[in-house]
Amino acid sequence: MDLNKLRTEREKWMTWKNILPLREVLSTLRKGDWHVDIGDVITIHGDYEGIKESAKLLMPWRKGPFKLFDTFIDTEWQSNIKYNLLRPHFNLKDKRVADIGCNNGYYLFRMQEDAPKSLVGFDPSPLYKTQFDFINHFVKSDIVYELLGVEHVEFYEEKFDIIFCLGVLYHRSDPVAMLKQLYKGLDKKGEVILDTFYIQGEGEMCLCPESSYSKIPNIYFVPTIGALKNWCLRAGFSSFEVLETSVTQANEQRKTEWIEGQSLEDFLDPEDTTKTVEGYPAPARVYVRLIKDKK
Repeated sequence: MDLNKLRTEREKWMTWKNILPLREVLSTLRKGDWHVDIGDVITIHGDYEGIKESAKLLMPWRKGPFKLFDTFIDTEWQSNIKYNLLRPHFNLKDKRVADIGCNNGYYLFRMQEDAPKSLVGFDPSPLYKTQFDFINHFVKSDIVYELLGVEHVEFYEEKFDIIFCLGVLYHRSDPVAMLKQLYKGLDKKGEVILDTFYIQGEGEMCLCPESSYSKIPNIYFVPTIGALKNWCLRAGFSSFEVLETSVTQANEQRKTEWIEGQSLEDFLDPEDTTKTVEGYPAPARVYVRLIKDKK
């Protein structure tokens, strides 16, 4: 696969009529030396008039939060909750790290605290790439953002020591094939930190929603942990370790002025929040570590 040809083609996405005006916003940002705090809130200190108006043009903001000068971008997801849940389970120092489905790069910005060797984000969304460039104008990181998807990881120019793949697997109609792509993107003893929806159950089975799950149409399979383990072993991984499980709460995902449309409260049964509006079990997540080769 010729990734450079693909990059050239996808760079043209930045000229789409709905994206080009947003890219023009970036060209108006003034330069300066900003003090940056990397923590639960990615914070840029200083004075900058008009930044809220610029940030509003880039809506919806899904992952964060960020504080740009006097503007707090209260994103739909409080991504610090997931990051802090996973933080005790990895060490990125001097590692080559990828984040698949990186959105606007919130996790990548957080990962700088660990001093990894390299950070690469994969996400084929020109809007999220523009949000990343907007934040990175002030952060000035060396993070590489690729307008590529999980299907390109195995062909990437370098192999990774750690791949994060958070909230992607359930969007794929062939989850085992996707897991194989992650496997092929790793160095010999590399590992994947994965999270996906799961359902309770002792058996090795999965839910296959008829048309949508939590109003999301592209959710194909929601496995039990046993079924997920089998998928991962079939993909070639030698080790499957459950790190954490959690149920998505309203303090983690909710409507704010920085998104458009609905959020978690609209996806659940108003009479029984343990169920989705379709009657399925409400979203719960399992976080696992997959190791390519333990030997």
